[in-house]
Amino acid sequence: MTDTMPGRAVGAESFRRALAVHASGVVVITAQNDGVPVGMTATSFSSVSLEPPLVSFYVDQSSATWPWLRTADHFAVNILSGDQADLAARFARKGIDRFAPPTRWRPGPLGAPLLQDVSAHLVCLPYETADVGDHVLVVGLVADVRTHGDDRPLLYHQGRFGQFHPQD
Repeated sequence: MTDTMPGRAVGAESFRRALAVHASGVVVITAQNDGVPVGMTATSFSSVSLEPPLVSFYVDQSSATWPWLRTADHFAVNILSGDQADLAARFARKGIDRFAPPTRWRPGPLGAPLLQDVSAHLVCLPYETADVGDHVLVVGLVADVRTHGDDRPLLYHQGRFGQFHPQD
């Protein structure tokens, strides 16, 4: 039994503080729409299903990138390695050309931008979306996977990016 009242939600600020203590992996979602590359940093990425192979992430409904991603015929999940905090920060910024140097990328097998030196790429086909609160849940069917090493992952914790250091 909890001390919360049924049907009553906690405030946004206390919820945000509680979530800040949870570390999450960091990815950059990329797509190409009408020849224009688009991308955004996401810390809400997760696997959904093995059969079929599905992954998901959430995007804020007010995101300027979401209209471009929504209409793309596929997208790529770029799983960042521990030394790519600058890249994660770049794709989280607004009002800049995220694909200009120093960003290094190439077109993937279906055309979505694949960022260089990441731990892995997953090329996905849109599978399902659902409005959930002030975000959109995006589910993708994984059509291609490329792993590039078992680098330590980039993590997001308490509003900062950092590296994972395993215990020996």
